[in-house]
Amino acid sequence: MFNIDVEEITWGSATLRLETGRVARQADGAVLASMGETTVLATAVAERSAKPGIDFFPLTVNYQEKTYAAGKIPGGYFKREGRPTE
Repeated sequence: MFNIDVEEITWGSATLRLETGRVARQADGAVLASMGETTVLATAVAERSAKPGIDFFPLTVNYQEKTYAAGKIPGGYFKREGRPTE
């Protein structure tokens, strides 16, 4: 149904898995990179035609780090785990 390409590269002692075609199919380009328990989705989108009067290539980077993925759960340890008994 979809053209899914997967490449696995040995990087040091770990395996880097690069996958395209499964997620973000509406983007012009998308790669899902996985190494161990870490996964990163990188996408690129471009206009089909250049805007008149612009002689450079504008680039915008949007970085979103989810709080739970970074280990920064709001409320702190005691709300999440409960207070230890005396």
